[in-house]
Amino acid sequence: MESPIGMEYMCVLVAFSAIAILGFVFVVFFEAYKRRNNHQHVEVPAIFEDPNSLKQVPCPHIVDPAAKYISLIIPAFNEEHRLPGALEETVNYLQQRALKDPSFSYEVVIIDDGSSDETKRVAFEFVRRYTVDKVRVILLGRNHGKGEAIRKGMLHSRGELLLMLDADGATKVTDLEKLENQIRAVAKREFHHGDSSDSDPSFRISDVPVAVFGSRAHLEEKALATRKWYRNFLMKGFHLVVLLAAGPGIRDTQCGFKMFTRAAARKLFSNVRLKSLCFSLQVVL
Repeated sequence: MESPIGMEYMCVLVAFSAIAILGFVFVVFFEAYKRRNNHQHVEVPAIFEDPNSLKQVPCPHIVDPAAKYISLIIPAFNEEHRLPGALEETVNYLQQRALKDPSFSYEVVIIDDGSSDETKRVAFEFVRRYTVDKVRVILLGRNHGKGEAIRKGMLHSRGELLLMLDADGATKVTDLEKLENQIRAVAKREFHHGDSSDSDPSFRISDVPVAVFGSRAHLEEKALATRKWYRNFLMKGFHLVVLLAAGPGIRDTQCGFKMFTRAAARKLFSNVRLKSLCFSLQVVL
């Protein structure tokens, strides 16, 4: 027979989950209603600056053909201290791959989300060092939120593959190969239902809509042991919302390490409307 305390805990969890679901649904509908006649945020072009010529140049758009193999999109808001280390590690890795494989081309797109510190200066130092063809900075002017920063970066990148990653360096850039291998395997199955697509000249990975998400779910037990009980309670409620909304199989929607083919990014980020951290849920759903 279950104890009254256990039953009370379950009732509280169910009640909280119901409130969380209603809250999320309200946020989505409120944002959709607020933007129902406003498409300006989609149509206004982003601008990146060449620090050498001091000119502002319109960015390419996701509807254009890919001009690079991979784009790494890094949103940055007041990241002057963590950004240099993350960029150094990222560019070094990309350069090493380019040396080994001449067909490997890349760009790093940093989106300055209205930072009030020296993030812009730090980012432009890397542009000067590696050229504007390899490292680009999109300036949003004011703070819009991480979701909007990533959306802008995705819509104005040149890669066949597009990877979003955080400026804090929490995920090793070398792990992108795990996502890359998965996305290639899925794309080949979708395109040709076999391995012959590698030699098929009509196969282009950028044309097959596939998304692969990194996950920190394997670190959950360690995190549960170190976090406060109420944060664990909120996390479990959030996971229940995701389970009910998206179904089983997705254990971590918030990991800032997600890769998309160009076709997938075109479909998803042309329709994302949430500007805050909740944008990850909208992408998944």
